[in-house]
Amino acid sequence: MGDPTRLAIMEQLANGPRAVVELAKELPVSRPAVSQHLRVLKDAGLVIDQPVGNRRIYCIDPKGLAALRAHLDRFWEKALVAYKATIEQPNEEDR
Repeated sequence: MGDPTRLAIMEQLANGPRAVVELAKELPVSRPAVSQHLRVLKDAGLVIDQPVGNRRIYCIDPKGLAALRAHLDRFWEKALVAYKATIEQPNEEDR
């Protein structure tokens, strides 16, 4: 998700299923490049695809997105706990 093109693909897919051709129209990269990005997203479990005629239609995988969100929530919780501990430590002026 750190790649801007993959993020743009996910944003497009959030609006509904799309074929590679449709995704590529909105991006400054080629169709083969979009296909490669989709392969990475699929391998990460964030998108799924299904054949429709001679095309593949991609959409966000809700299960994969939920797993990503849970991971980010855990990270965010840890970051907030660390931040709180840092803020609550007495500094030199308070001593």
